[in-house]
Amino acid sequence: MVATAPALVAKRGERLFVELASSVQEVREAQSLRYQVFGEEMGAQLKGGAGLDVDEFDEVCQHLLVRESQSGRVVGCTRLLTDASARRLGRFYSASEFELEPVAALKGRLLEVGRTCIASEFRQGSAIAVLWSGLAGFIHLHGFDYLFGCASIPLGDQDIQAAAIMNRLRRQAMAPEHLHVRPRVPLLTTLADEDTVDAPLPALLRAYVRLGARVCGEPCRDPAFGVADVLMLLDVRELNPSYSRHFIDRLTDA
Repeated sequence: MVATAPALVAKRGERLFVELASSVQEVREAQSLRYQVFGEEMGAQLKGGAGLDVDEFDEVCQHLLVRESQSGRVVGCTRLLTDASARRLGRFYSASEFELEPVAALKGRLLEVGRTCIASEFRQGSAIAVLWSGLAGFIHLHGFDYLFGCASIPLGDQDIQAAAIMNRLRRQAMAPEHLHVRPRVPLLTTLADEDTVDAPLPALLRAYVRLGARVCGEPCRDPAFGVADVLMLLDVRELNPSYSRHFIDRLTDA
């Protein structure tokens, strides 16, 4: 079974294009890429076996794919869980890591993104921007008010790297306190010397912040993936206008 919704029109650019998966085989392509990135590169403990990352959320999610135009290979993906699908399932994915009540109580339509990954050789190019263009189109098409999801950060020794990244996020992109969620497994330490530790933001997290997303409190330790996750929340009304135009233009003019 594949979750379906009114689809984006796939626009082929010079090198990459974005589309929604419309068959079981296309979902398998996303699960295969996730296995390569999360399982083989990161050493995460995954379900599914046989070279696939599979869990119970896959059947109720939309899967957004970035393909290389010439080969048709999937080089990026994310999955989209609507508020309606989450109600049918009984929970959002992020609820396994955070007490989500402040976010779940927001008035308006909620869209959760997760399991986002880009093939290693495409991380320095436009693949993330192309993926976000498809996401922007989906939000616009279905009228969502809020976008949220987990973004991963490396732990480092005794979680010091994660703590250093949080130092930067607290200065640059923290949500108001009433939107803070509680992590189910906090970091081993929340202290890092800002004068001696300068931790750059990972690419996906940096893209969230540039869009205008905010961090909803402290991170959750994810030992299965060997990372910490921060919950990012974007009020669509506060989407950075320059990035909004950029992503929508990619979708309509590719």
